[in-house]
Order: sequence, then structure tokens, then C-alpha cells
Amino acid sequence: MNPLPNPHDDPAALKVLQDSIYREKVLRARSMTGVERLDAALELTNGVFERMAEGVTWQLGITDRAVVWQEVRKRLERISRVRSLSDSQLPSIP
Repeated sequence: MNPLPNPHDDPAALKVLQDSIYREKVLRARSMTGVERLDAALELTNGVFERMAEGVTWQLGITDRAVVWQEVRKRLERISRVRSLSDSQLPSIP
């Protein structure tokens, strides 16, 4: 039995695959109602928060969910502070 070719081995095939996936996502989004799009966005956001919590659990070895979520909040606040800075306030990288 021949294995399926890996599209990553062929840049043109990869581009076709990427375009196809993008097109499917766009068509699916266009067919959704506003409520369905909002529901999908909230589901995606919840999944991202869960992955962030899993990352904290893994990185720090914390199992107490309350402490994990405190750390997630702390990291989100840090990101928010950095994003609120103007370019002139950001430290330069040598």
C-alpha cells in the first residue's frame, strides 16, 4: 500500500491545500448566522484559554486549578500591558 504523499514536500501542493482549507473556512463562515459565528468565536476562545491553562499546568507543575487560572490572568494582564504601550515606549532590542 502506497502512503499518501506529504503536501509539505511539495510547495505547490501545500499552497493548493492551504487555499482549499481557507476557502472552506470562508464559505462555512459566510453560511453561518451571526449567532452561529458568535458561538463559534466563543468556543474557539474557550479552547484557547484551556490550552493556556494546560500550558501553565505543564510549565509550572501546578495542579490547583484556581492557582493555574490566577497565573493565566497574570500572563494575560502582562500581554495587555505590553500591547497598550506605544512603539516609542517599547524597549529596543539590540
